[in-house]
Amino acid sequence: MTTTNATTAPTPVSGTTDIPKSSGSLSSTTGSTLAGNFQTFLTLLTTQLQNQNPLDPLDTNQFTQQLVQFAGVEQQLKTNDSLSQLVTLQQTTQATQALGFVGKTAVVDGTTATMSKSSATWHLSVPSSATVDISIANSAGQTVFTGKYTAGAGSDIPFTWNGQGNDGTQWPDGKYTISATGKDIAGNNVGIAAQVQGVVSSVDLTQSPPLLTIDGNSYTLSQVKTIVATSSSGS
Repeated sequence: MTTTNATTAPTPVSGTTDIPKSSGSLSSTTGSTLAGNFQTFLTLLTTQLQNQNPLDPLDTNQFTQQLVQFAGVEQQLKTNDSLSQLVTLQQTTQATQALGFVGKTAVVDGTTATMSKSSATWHLSVPSSATVDISIANSAGQTVFTGKYTAGAGSDIPFTWNGQGNDGTQWPDGKYTISATGKDIAGNNVGIAAQVQGVVSSVDLTQSPPLLTIDGNSYTLSQVKTIVATSSSGS
């Protein structure tokens, strides 16, 4: 008797077919977009529906839910892309605005001013008439001057210090920090905010938001309260 060896392929289960694999997986393709994946998903969905077992049909509700979920994810990612573009546009706008401040005199929220030629100026915001206690410290934190003054209500009350301590000592030019507290006529505490004024010498665009350098100190755009117009002389 002659015996013949034969190799037979496995018989596929009735009602099912093998879905051909694509030449590359969705996750391995660099730069593949969700739109392409979405189209592939629709192709797979259509293929499965066309080759379903008539005696045991697939649940179309599940495919519909998957389709809706996939479309929702696609829409969310598109929204994220739009938000990223808006953030980039805002950063570009901030950078352009910051560059326009270079060389201009700006008033910013801050308590540290640079004394030059024995003169340092702060601008105080006093909500109501009050007795103001002022204390000035140098960069080492040492108190170099204290004083008590009466101030009326105002949002831009200049206070200039000539660099002299209470004992008559002339302090050198440098950075000094002011602290101001106040009490009204009834003895209630009055909140006093300090601002400084100086020329914007440079802008650091590597920071987000950009940082303005004013008298050697760094400030953000949100701290800028006013741009002071410089007077021009004409012939």
